[in-house]
Amino acid sequence: MTATAPITQDVLTLPRKPSEGPVNLIGLSRSALVETLIEHGLAEKKAKMRSNQIWQWIYQKGVRSFDQMTNLSKDYRAELASQFVLAVPEVVNKKVSTDGTRKYLMRIAGGHEVETVYIPEVDRGTLCISSQVGCTLTCSFCHTGTQRLVRNLTAAEIIGQVMVARDDLGEWPAAERTRNSETRLLSNIVLMGMGEPLYNFDNVRDAMKIAMDPEGICLSRRRITLSTSGVVPEIAKTAEQIGCLLAVSFHATTDDVRDTLVPINRKWNIETLLAELRAYPKLSNSERITFEYVMIKGVNDSDADARRLIQLIRGIPAKINLIPFNEWPGSPYERSDWKRIEAFSEIIFKAGYASPIRRPRGEDIMAACGQLKSASEKIRKSRVKPDKPASADAQPLR
Repeated sequence: MTATAPITQDVLTLPRKPSEGPVNLIGLSRSALVETLIEHGLAEKKAKMRSNQIWQWIYQKGVRSFDQMTNLSKDYRAELASQFVLAVPEVVNKKVSTDGTRKYLMRIAGGHEVETVYIPEVDRGTLCISSQVGCTLTCSFCHTGTQRLVRNLTAAEIIGQVMVARDDLGEWPAAERTRNSETRLLSNIVLMGMGEPLYNFDNVRDAMKIAMDPEGICLSRRRITLSTSGVVPEIAKTAEQIGCLLAVSFHATTDDVRDTLVPINRKWNIETLLAELRAYPKLSNSERITFEYVMIKGVNDSDADARRLIQLIRGIPAKINLIPFNEWPGSPYERSDWKRIEAFSEIIFKAGYASPIRRPRGEDIMAACGQLKSASEKIRKSRVKPDKPASADAQPLR
């Protein structure tokens, strides 16, 4: 492996000083919720009972007001309201595609913005959520890679994206659907939005444990997929502490190409990454690892690439998701021709691996990760400098 400077997190992702004011109960683990209630005056036994009641109101029924928690006394509801809040991200822009895809631009603490995308299918509805504001990884094909890392999202801001989407879909209360996720509009979560989830491990873990909790949102761990670019030291922890399915942003079959497309490869190369992945299904008891492979014209889409990919993943329970590159303004790449993608898929399929081609979704609403946020930032900048005409791609979003 070529020597390179360590790839580290931006200093702005270090834990921030807690803000003053009421405590947000959303995003707290069960144990942290109990401890918080005790710190605010409840005896331990009563705190455990009250925490269970509050938990169900928040994550099973989706309430945003303590006044609605009718199995608590009126006086205690007023006390809760004086000490705590139930805060989720604010939707500042929502776009709905002709294919039903919904893209949300959400504002979080500090005025920062992140993106969340809901993709409906015949048999499921998948929510793609973000874990960071921006990203450190600078993957050359990814629009988010053009945006500097600002900070990690909190557990509240991560699970809050799920809650806001359920609000929009009208999917509260959850109790009627907790045992039959196939009937849900939002049945699956993928951590494939802005940021590298494994560089925000603790908050991602805590948020996903809330999503999987049987007395609330109640999603099976097999309906949650975490996508990483290859942060090797955190992969085993994902299996042990979250247990969800794993996807890997692979995108190349040689280190030279992957170094350019996914620069973290310079720290943990293909050989190192694959060695770690071979242990993952045993640790998590999950079915198989998904290899995400963006099809980029003339870069990684040859028959030789397909054959190398087969050899590389030999022995790993896997499927390969082929993703037509979602072009964005200023991108240095083009999408592979459809016939080329199909030929690539056929080689992999004949070798015994599932190789579905992901149908492009939401292209009319800038569904590629990071596009809506970039457009929003351009609008803000054009308002700060009113004498400078806005560019054609910075028109108001509706």
